[in-house]
Amino acid sequence: MSSPIFQPVTTLREPAELAARGLVPVGDLPALEKVAARYAIAVTPEVAALIDPDDPLDPIALQYIPSSEELVVEPGERPDPIGDQVRSPVSGIVHRYPDRVLFKLVHVCAVYCRFCFRREVVGPGKATALSDGAYQNALAYIRAHSEVWEVILTGGDPLMLSPRRLSEVMADLARIDHVKIIRIHTRVPVAEPQRINDKMVAALKVRGATTWVALHANHARELTPKARAACAAMIDAGIPMVSQSVLLRGVNDDPETLAALMRGFVECRIKPYYLHHGDLAPGTSHLRTTLEQGQAIMRALRGRVSGLCQPEFVVDIPGGHGKSPAGPTYLSVEKSFSADREQSAETRYRILDYCGDVHRYPPEP
Repeated sequence: MSSPIFQPVTTLREPAELAARGLVPVGDLPALEKVAARYAIAVTPEVAALIDPDDPLDPIALQYIPSSEELVVEPGERPDPIGDQVRSPVSGIVHRYPDRVLFKLVHVCAVYCRFCFRREVVGPGKATALSDGAYQNALAYIRAHSEVWEVILTGGDPLMLSPRRLSEVMADLARIDHVKIIRIHTRVPVAEPQRINDKMVAALKVRGATTWVALHANHARELTPKARAACAAMIDAGIPMVSQSVLLRGVNDDPETLAALMRGFVECRIKPYYLHHGDLAPGTSHLRTTLEQGQAIMRALRGRVSGLCQPEFVVDIPGGHGKSPAGPTYLSVEKSFSADREQSAETRYRILDYCGDVHRYPPEP
């Protein structure tokens, strides 16, 4: 699929450029050059402006600035951590769930996250987009599978396409009768908000299908006035939005920081959707939390933050088996016998409230 892809000329792409901006120590350059030889780097001006160069633990920098720790590959980490390849019947399509497919249009992004689960297949030196033949084959697959109700545009970042090309893709999908939902996963409103202009918003709307946009952000500081305005432009045009975030060590792995992010989404009229446990991508162990930490944070949010602000904590099972909810459990079963032993046992439950108190359900008579 031939497609114009815009790249801002002032995006920082080389370790030396990051050092010149004071975003990495000059002494780290030899190690960072090794990182750059394997994994793409891109830091847009909008993102660079959010980073405090005097804070070695800046939560924005941890997401986007390369680290020598990426050269450490732990046992269990894998190039395809969630099994895209084993669920890909044709190039560009991942069919993991019955009623929806991923449609990977492009393999470039405005920025490259250091924890990306597709870091082995995105960025310079990789195929930038589907060929025209592969694009048509992907459309043919979707047409042939009437169970596909939703198509999720991903990659890479589909909003790196020009509005003209994106409009063509949206129209092609909307012409398939059984495709009712087109969902777009993107970082662009955060990383390059000026791309969300009138032409882009118009390209997202299409007759015959409903568009949803999922915004990826991990820290409340990413929801800048410009990012909020970009999201408002889409929402005001009638495009609903949800959020996706990854639980990251040092970035958002405490209840207060995560609550601020989720409240920020809701203030932007974006419904919190998924909070992902970090995938087993190579060189990302320094950013992964444990499942238990994620469960504890979700437990701390419950009851203390509005229900509108509650994402679902999920883990993507390696091998292509899909997402599974991994949040804390509040319910356990206990048996309570009636006074008359001839009567059958009554099932009662123990329920933990958000304060940590235990209650029986149904209550004792």
